[in-house]
Amino acid sequence: MNRVILNKGRERSLLRKHPWVFSGAVHQIEGKPQPGETVEVFSYDCQFLGRGAYSPASQIRIRIWTFAEKEAIDEPFFVRRIKTAVSLRESLKIPEQSNAYRLVSAEADGLPGLIVDRYGDFLVCQCLSAGVEYWKDKITDQLKALNGVKGIYERSDADVRKKEALQPSCGSRWGKDPPPLIEIDEQGLKFLVDIRKGHKTGFYLDQRVNRHLIKSYSFEAEVLNCFAYTGGFGLAALKGGARHVTNVEDVAGLMDLTDKNFRINQFEKQCYTNVKANVFQLLRQYDIEGKSFDIIILDPPKFADAQSQLARASRGYKDINRLAFKLLRPKGFLFTFSCSGLVKMELFQKIVADAAMDAGCDVHVLQWLGQSPDHPVKLHIPESLYLKGLLLET
Repeated sequence: MNRVILNKGRERSLLRKHPWVFSGAVHQIEGKPQPGETVEVFSYDCQFLGRGAYSPASQIRIRIWTFAEKEAIDEPFFVRRIKTAVSLRESLKIPEQSNAYRLVSAEADGLPGLIVDRYGDFLVCQCLSAGVEYWKDKITDQLKALNGVKGIYERSDADVRKKEALQPSCGSRWGKDPPPLIEIDEQGLKFLVDIRKGHKTGFYLDQRVNRHLIKSYSFEAEVLNCFAYTGGFGLAALKGGARHVTNVEDVAGLMDLTDKNFRINQFEKQCYTNVKANVFQLLRQYDIEGKSFDIIILDPPKFADAQSQLARASRGYKDINRLAFKLLRPKGFLFTFSCSGLVKMELFQKIVADAAMDAGCDVHVLQWLGQSPDHPVKLHIPESLYLKGLLLET
């Protein structure tokens, strides 16, 4: 077994069960591990710390599979971890809420770098680390054995693969090829999902609980759904009795799919308007025109991928929230989110508070929001909590 010895004092995070070893923590490598191969990790004084996947190109040099000295990293290991992940979703009764949900959520399920989402009879997997790439065939063998799976499609095209020196990899890995659009059901709403080219693995599964929540606030409301993607929040608002929804997205093709989603849910065209526009520019235009709304939803894409982008991201979050506050009617509701992992909840709340002050709004927090429970959060892995949000009332 290849061995990695850490520098003095750099074992503390592993003793707290955080699964990452950064390059600067490595003192010595014994052997010649190849990308993705398993290495044993020891403290400077030779205390066993864990077994993990070696990634020579990444700043995260090792991602720990197990902290148990007697647990081998082999095919039965992946059988156990995948079974545990499936059992968690079943115990939470998530398959009863939707036939689309996250099945494996990387570090939070003890499988660093592996994402598996289920859309009906199809699984979509993302292999985002050297270790998962190394074990990909064995992992596929376990996934295809799951009940009701007819096909497995790979969407390993996220930018994070570049940090692992991995090329993009997309296409069917096993079974039937998926149709161009897969119809899913989520608590009484239908959505068409493009798992080949859609954002992430095709849909924002992590917002399921928040889409359900908005129904409770939408009766007779006029709703502005910003960064609408394929209309998920807008559909939920109409399901809750909204009077009208305006969906804003700057990609024309997504507007076509939004139309299809509204039609299959039997909402008439007069119930909603799709606007192709830059959200920042449109909010400023609406402010000049004196428009206002009962509910505004801000669910933007990630603004910060690196620490160096954090200041600019903070300015962006403040700008759109300030503009949204100016467009909210009295006793209006703002659902505002950040999926940037580098923007912690405390910082996000401060940014939104500053935006409210600049807009001259007195605002109450009704709820702190997060990701759906099929995207679990490990208490000792703060990075697993990436989606944060606020439900606010003016």
